[in-house]
Amino acid sequence: MMNLDNHPCFNKKSCKDFGRVHLPVAPACNIQCNFCNRKFDCVNESRPGVSSSLLTPDQAMAYLAEVVEAKPNTSVVGIAGPGDPFANAGKTMETLTRVRAAYPEMLLCVATNGLNIHPYLDELKAVNTTHISITINAVDPEIGAKMYSWVRDGKRSIGPAQGAKLILERQFAAVKGLKERDIMVKVNSILLPGINDEHMVDVAKKMGEMDVDIFNIMPYFPTKDSNFEDMPEPSKDQLKELRKAAQVFVPQMTHCKRCRADAVGLLDDPLNQNLMDRLTHHDTSPDPGSGTAKDSHEMPGIKDTFAFNATEPRPYVALATREGALINQHLGEATEMHIYDLNQDTPAFVETRTLPRPGGGEIRWYNFARSIKDCHTILVSGAGDAPKKKLSSMGFTIHEVNGMIDLVLMSLKKGESLNHLIVRKQASCGECRGSGTGCM
Repeated sequence: MMNLDNHPCFNKKSCKDFGRVHLPVAPACNIQCNFCNRKFDCVNESRPGVSSSLLTPDQAMAYLAEVVEAKPNTSVVGIAGPGDPFANAGKTMETLTRVRAAYPEMLLCVATNGLNIHPYLDELKAVNTTHISITINAVDPEIGAKMYSWVRDGKRSIGPAQGAKLILERQFAAVKGLKERDIMVKVNSILLPGINDEHMVDVAKKMGEMDVDIFNIMPYFPTKDSNFEDMPEPSKDQLKELRKAAQVFVPQMTHCKRCRADAVGLLDDPLNQNLMDRLTHHDTSPDPGSGTAKDSHEMPGIKDTFAFNATEPRPYVALATREGALINQHLGEATEMHIYDLNQDTPAFVETRTLPRPGGGEIRWYNFARSIKDCHTILVSGAGDAPKKKLSSMGFTIHEVNGMIDLVLMSLKKGESLNHLIVRKQASCGECRGSGTGCM
């Protein structure tokens, strides 16, 4: 029989006996936090937003079967990214539905920023999702605005001030709706020195008023290449004092391990290399339902596992960018693709999609193609001959260009030549010690 007390994050007494597994099926995110840098294929970091692999719902179910066999004390199946589950709502709900059908006694848990969860509250209840974690870092929009670079509501991008206000409205509505449906709620709040440390007790007080089940003050961990990478970690004494003050208003979680989006086992377990290897195996294998062999060396007909449906619309363009303004990243270096729709009056941003992990041979490019199968064109600053040939054979047009995203997309939309934007190949003549950009 399902026991709600067996969730190791919500109940400290359970964390030594019961484990969890996070299924990384949600790559895209709808918020860019200044303290976050979502990395892919980074096994040495233990923090939210990090995953070594990405799985489809089919792959996730195959992997979960192995986890349950290896770790029979697994009591919770969670989805915690590496993006936001409800920026990937289709994959999230499909996975939860299938887990519930296959493992009726399992606790289902989702960790989200709360921006887009509200439309799915009834579906979450219908599949008996038992626990939800929402990250609420401020209850004052002016403080919240300091934490975000941008917020994306559907296809609309919003700046920090307006975005922080929208996030807070959605988060409050989400907590209220979840409690009305008798779903247990944990609120995570990232402690950012100089930003929200003096505001943290106000957050706790508001969460207590909203009948949140447990409150988790998570100390900021310096994250390389984030906007706050130089911010110091809060001290243990500061964390202890804030938890003590917050305890007056809402029960505290004090045993958080800042879990990865592909965490597995007990909270205190070290990295399980065998299960990480199995995760990678399922990531780089075709979906179980495809009818193809699982290992690349058994795949002489691998290209048959990916094919475009000629009648399927492909309205989008995929591009690689380092900072969101320029097309300036090599295909081999890109960990994500920004997707744009050219069928609007002006090219419209759709979403960001995390790419398959490096390695795996040519299957990587078929998995890459699956991830952008609704795109007709790829814009990058450079690409190797092998992936260009492979992706071109699958119907993609690849342009190696440098330039402002808006200008390049508008030229593409109008059918204008991109020749003036083509990246110049290095071609040193050998007669001088120049930069290798060719003779002027």
